Amino acid sequence: FLGTDLVDGSCAHPTISGKVSPLLPANHVTMAKGTGLVHTAPAHGMEDYSVASHHQLPTDCLVDESGFFTEAAGPELKNKNVLEEGNEAVIRMLQAAGSLLKEEKYVHSYPYDWRTKKPMIIRASKQWFVNTANVKAAAQDVLKKVKVIPTSAVNRMLEMLDRRTFWCISRQRCWGVP
Repeated sequence: FLGTDLVDGSCAHPTISGKVSPLLPANHVTMAKGTGLVHTAPAHGMEDYSVASHHQLPTDCLVDESGFFTEAAGPELKNKNVLEEGNEAVIRMLQAAGSLLKEEKYVHSYPYDWRTKKPMIIRASKQWFVNTANVKAAAQDVLKKVKVIPTSAVNRMLEMLDRRTFWCISRQRCWGVP
């Protein structure tokens, strides 16, 4: 069948009882990159976040800053490390629900932290976001007063700031901001 046959469809969430998830189109899902049907985790990736934003879905994050499932993930997953026992717990839950079609080992290309050499989990968090022309103009004015070496980089930075639609003030790296 065609993907368009699934428009306005929904499915039961396999691990959260009573939760229904909509079936949504996404440009980043292609036949060359998989089955065409994939999960969406808006709090854990840019493409998924964009799809969720477009369809005005919440970006709930079920993983805390230490990589453990939160209470919102349910009692069977709460306090389990996502990359370790949490993964095994999800597999058991899918098996119990009769929702696991196949399981196989796969080496995922997680991003790694260059300092700790440990895998990183991309996750959304509550932050201060601003979408105003005043902040953009103020940032550009301040940048023009900064001595940048090489000076040719200033124009590239100003252009980048001009293209930016959302602003986020973040201090979440455990080792600080370079």
